[in-house]
Amino acid sequence: MSRAAAVLLAISMGTAFAAEGPTLKLWPGRPPGETGDFGPEREEPPKEGQRKVLRLTGITEPSITLLRPDRPNGTAVLIAPGGGYNILAWDLEGTEVASWLNGLGITAVLLKYRVPRRDKESPHTAPLMDAQRAVRLVRRNAASWGIDPNRLGMLGFSAGGHLAILTGTHFDVQTYEPVDEADRLSARPDFLIPIYAAYLGDPQDPFKLNALVRVSEQTPPMFLAVTYDDENRGAQAALLLAELKRKGVPAELHVFLRGGHGYGLRPSADAVSGWPRLCEQWLRASGWLENN
Repeated sequence: MSRAAAVLLAISMGTAFAAEGPTLKLWPGRPPGETGDFGPEREEPPKEGQRKVLRLTGITEPSITLLRPDRPNGTAVLIAPGGGYNILAWDLEGTEVASWLNGLGITAVLLKYRVPRRDKESPHTAPLMDAQRAVRLVRRNAASWGIDPNRLGMLGFSAGGHLAILTGTHFDVQTYEPVDEADRLSARPDFLIPIYAAYLGDPQDPFKLNALVRVSEQTPPMFLAVTYDDENRGAQAALLLAELKRKGVPAELHVFLRGGHGYGLRPSADAVSGWPRLCEQWLRASGWLENN
């Protein structure tokens, strides 16, 4: 059994996952655009009927946490947990995912971006600053972290999937004033893995892509997974696939019949639980699992 498969088995048994490694604050001082007091950082208790998930909120000091595999292959993935831009599903869509990536030889970098929403009309604004800064900091530290700076992907779930897509389609947009030499580096991820990405549809027409999803020939290759019964997200992922095809961007989309939303890597009776295996095949076929 491969280590990645063993991790998925451990998830199914409810086993705890890898301890967090060194953490680096994204900003040397107050994050750009930060005006309110949303702290302290805290765990939000689940609402009645919600599954057991570590939900973090009150994030005012965004950071990245490095989780390295035993045998790194040079590829790294920045992980953006979801949570509606209000909380971060820290274990379900963060540490558990990092352990799975480590099992593939990939260095995981867990992104703690600002939540809850600072701007109800534009909830992604502060998180996108954090994501761009995180990509650049990973590249700045690539040599000391054993990472190839040209093999850096981004994986996100739900709102985190939306954030990954925005990071990959707005890398050429300056969202904040440079603060140091790291900000001279590219904010473009080399590939994207959005899983049940949210907010892709136009607010007035759910069967039309949101104008923020500005695909170009430079948009990174993508692997997408979603379910048909997850509101309109399956159809919106298909619209995104069509736009990627139009621009000549390599992409793979899996729309499973059932499974809903918010499953992470945790197993179920639905076929969508097979998305990690399909993603591993895509990563391997794309060359991201080869030793650097």
